[in-house]
Amino acid sequence: MNPSDPTRRRFIVAAGATTAIAGFPNILRAQGESTAVLKIGLIGAGGRGTGAASQALTADPNVKLWAVGDAFGEQITSSLQNLANFGDRVDVPEARRFSGLDAYQKVIESGVDVVLLTTPPGFRPQHLRAAVEAGKHVFAEKPMAVDVAGVKSVLESARIAKEKNLTLQHGFCWRFSPNTREGYGKVLGGELGRVVSVYGTYMGAVPKPSTSIDQRKPEWADVEWQIRNWMAHEWLSGGPLLEQAIHTVDKIAWAMNDVAPIAARGGGGRAQRSDDGNVWDNYNVTFEYPDNTFCHIGQRQFLNAFSEVVDRVFCEKGTLEAPTRVMTKDPTGKPTWAFRGEATDMYQVCHNEWFAAIRKGQPLNAGEYMANSTMLGILAREAAHTGQRVTWDELWNAKQDLAPETLKMTDSFPTQMVPTPGKYALA
Repeated sequence: MNPSDPTRRRFIVAAGATTAIAGFPNILRAQGESTAVLKIGLIGAGGRGTGAASQALTADPNVKLWAVGDAFGEQITSSLQNLANFGDRVDVPEARRFSGLDAYQKVIESGVDVVLLTTPPGFRPQHLRAAVEAGKHVFAEKPMAVDVAGVKSVLESARIAKEKNLTLQHGFCWRFSPNTREGYGKVLGGELGRVVSVYGTYMGAVPKPSTSIDQRKPEWADVEWQIRNWMAHEWLSGGPLLEQAIHTVDKIAWAMNDVAPIAARGGGGRAQRSDDGNVWDNYNVTFEYPDNTFCHIGQRQFLNAFSEVVDRVFCEKGTLEAPTRVMTKDPTGKPTWAFRGEATDMYQVCHNEWFAAIRKGQPLNAGEYMANSTMLGILAREAAHTGQRVTWDELWNAKQDLAPETLKMTDSFPTQMVPTPGKYALA
């Protein structure tokens, strides 16, 4: 697809394809640190987008919010009201408030220097490609995609960003948490010996309850209804394992030094959900790594049930426990270290480091592990949905693309079937 065509959502660029390099950002042309005012474009004005805008404005005194885009105009109004405490640094008149599915293009073309991509992740690959081709620095919220085609597109976009000397920052927020960084540093530095297993959970309630089908307005076609209720639809959210528990998946990848696994197997289902979507609400998956190392993730979104978010990295000489209280223990369970530094907001650290890199002309680009962690989440989901042992290579060779062929608010696009293990197959 052509990123300038709002009726098509995704494309795969062949490896090694040539890309015109144009539009290098002026901020990186100057020697030394720049103090020029940077204009921010927000694409996706929900709660996470509003939070990201606040963190960006806090990170650097010489930035201003310049343009905002969202599928729905009411989201823009709400977001700007919540950012009013930044005063005239929020400089978004009506002329730079864009709604609709093509809003991302209008934000990118409005004269911004950096963009925040915080829409539902089904749109992330398309928006990322448009932003880097236009020469913009990018913050992309997790996950980076919802399917194989999207991950391949993200990798190509990361390559383009690197060639254009752009910064590409991400929302895998635990990698910016000072205590978690120090703990995982002990693992990756070899202090605890070889990793022998990882146990991670992400168990809680549904973060945003789905809207009941009886609240659907007659004028809302399938696509509009599903975007308004995006967490319930896999082509938009990727499902809860990918959209929410990707944090735990990413920490498994981190503990394993971002090396790809051999395969995954697992199960799950749809126990409590009763909406008209097609996502599951629970998963249990095991990743198989080289050297007989197995890593497990358990995820669920249940009401009136035990909640837990924990990471345990078992190593030859001890265990790392995170994220609530980051500490290590010896093989007998005796604590050997605990983080005692200052508690710092990991979301803010992310943006502080991003803008510092832009100012210094030292662009960050974590595109490979951004894509790797996203693909790891997709591998877990597909292993559970198929009921099969799915290898990393099989997934990379798949042609999976979950999105509609065309994408307009008025389009008909019936809800896809809930995957049934033994019947569902990886495309």
